[in-house]
Amino acid sequence: MLADLGTASLTVGLLCATLTALLWLRVALFATPTRAARLGTPATLATAAVACALLEAALLRHDFSVRFVAENGGRQVPLYYTLTSLWSALDGSLLLWLLILAGYAALLAHRRHPPRLHAYAMVVVSTVTMFFFALSTFAANPFREVNPVPADGPGPNPLLQQHPAMGVHPPLLYAGYIGLVVPFAFAIAAPLAGQQGRGWVRAARPWALAAWAALTAGIGLGAWWSYAVLGWGGYWAWDPVENASLLPWLTATAFLHATLGRAAGRAAGRAGWNLALASASFVLVLLGTFLTRSGAVASVHAFTDSPLGPMLLGFVLLTVIVSTVLTGWRDPEPAHGRSTPLLSRTTAVLVNGVLLVTITAVVLIGTIFPLLSEPLGGVRTSVGPGYYQRTAVPLAIAVLLMMGVTPALRVRDRTQALRRLALPGAVALATVAVVGLLSRPGLPALTAFGAAAFVLTGVAAELADRRPRSGRNRRPGRAAGLVAHAGIALVAVGVAGSSAYGRDTERTIHTGEALRLGDVSVRLLGVDRSGASGGMTVRARLRLTEAGGGERTVRPALRYNPARDTAVTVPAIQTGLLRDTYVTLIAVAPDSGSATVRLAVNPLVGLLWAGGTLTAAGGLLAAIRTARPRRPNVVAASPDPVAAGAR
Repeated sequence: MLADLGTASLTVGLLCATLTALLWLRVALFATPTRAARLGTPATLATAAVACALLEAALLRHDFSVRFVAENGGRQVPLYYTLTSLWSALDGSLLLWLLILAGYAALLAHRRHPPRLHAYAMVVVSTVTMFFFALSTFAANPFREVNPVPADGPGPNPLLQQHPAMGVHPPLLYAGYIGLVVPFAFAIAAPLAGQQGRGWVRAARPWALAAWAALTAGIGLGAWWSYAVLGWGGYWAWDPVENASLLPWLTATAFLHATLGRAAGRAAGRAGWNLALASASFVLVLLGTFLTRSGAVASVHAFTDSPLGPMLLGFVLLTVIVSTVLTGWRDPEPAHGRSTPLLSRTTAVLVNGVLLVTITAVVLIGTIFPLLSEPLGGVRTSVGPGYYQRTAVPLAIAVLLMMGVTPALRVRDRTQALRRLALPGAVALATVAVVGLLSRPGLPALTAFGAAAFVLTGVAAELADRRPRSGRNRRPGRAAGLVAHAGIALVAVGVAGSSAYGRDTERTIHTGEALRLGDVSVRLLGVDRSGASGGMTVRARLRLTEAGGGERTVRPALRYNPARDTAVTVPAIQTGLLRDTYVTLIAVAPDSGSATVRLAVNPLVGLLWAGGTLTAAGGLLAAIRTARPRRPNVVAASPDPVAAGAR
């Protein structure tokens, strides 16, 4: 029954999305009333919501006649992870994708924008929705029935049952990913809408900010999940699927800066920079979807082989062709008769955008090179972290430095601009000197510390300059940007510190023996085993001793899931103000007399989570501010700062 209703809801959704796309196209071409098209959008959303609700109901009722439940449900799975099972595997995650995509379409349908621009943008979003409904209906229908019906299921991947972030991380990541469809839709619609398309950046920017904030939070939560669950002590491995989330984030960041402010928007718009960045961001989302869901890459984050690959790759190629043609189809740029000074905010924003796009290209090459190496050379070649550390990391440090320089160049007076850079520069040099003399962390980390000090000092100076002596200069949008910049700088300090000063050791120890690492040690007290129908858990009881005499008992574990024939490590993490102590149980002797333990000390990791939170919060604050209607007198007094990007 649920299987039939689910398949019917997908079919009706596909029809609704197709009809909605056609109705919006009629509005765009013939300027017909929008009422019917506006009704079609929430109807499409309703079918996606019904499909998700039906699959959740099948999971909760343990209806193993539904294929997705038979493969990913289980009677022993806790209620929370039963609910999150919806997005734990390929077909169900596509339903969540559809729900969020249809939600964005419904929100966009009821916004007020220039009519032709809005209608063409809705055509694009509805067409993308139609494609994903077709994908879910014909190639990844989770409601297909199985026969004979099994008595129980294996449950979701055990790795996806270890951390509560599973309930938040994928939805946030999807919200960020899919939200970039709206700026892409406006970028495609702008050349088609003629004169009405000139203001497309103003329409797209709030959506891009909201999507960027969600994507930032999703990437941060993914790094936290990796750190807390996978047991290797790291948070970023340059895994292809991790890279796939980073790529659109980089281009979206460049887009947000290129559309920020009058001077930046004017210069970037001449080169079609904004159109290209908005289009590239969503194309990279589709590419990431292809990498994640086609089985093209091997990753702990990827889904298994599926028939979706050819359809997704075809849609990616079609999107690239359409966006390339339409991005090139623009009216000639008007000459403004002024040259852009070299030492100016406009130039700095443009340089930073070029650097971000260069990092994107570097990461993209490293991500897809293994896919290309096999058909071209006959051997599948992997690209390790060393490649990214030699290429992307220096570029990222350069971006960080430019991030500190750009706000100081707001003032037109060069002498004043250089004066504003003096204090951050002095603090950065002092930081490099002190840290280099005391600890010698290596050139990349040392440079990152100096660049982060440069940015943080500049942010502090900007905030001090905003002190409430006068209400005229208080601009919430600028404060949001400063918060995001401070967050990025803290992330840089966390990455540099944990990479340069992190230490680890691994050894098999018998009961009563200790494993030491500097001023930290763990002593094996014993091994405990427990089992149930859902699997077996082995825990090592270890006495952790840290500097200053602090002692506590930690219990890292190994959990074996017989249904999946998979063992999962559950690390014990002691979080401190300046460092984490990370203990992982690798193996246990059959007689429980010894255990192989990995002990690691990870300094400054907490700054990663704090910085990621600040960065996402800054993006969210900027999105809220940008989405608010502007006061008429402000609009009348100021020329459109971003319309120059539309041609």
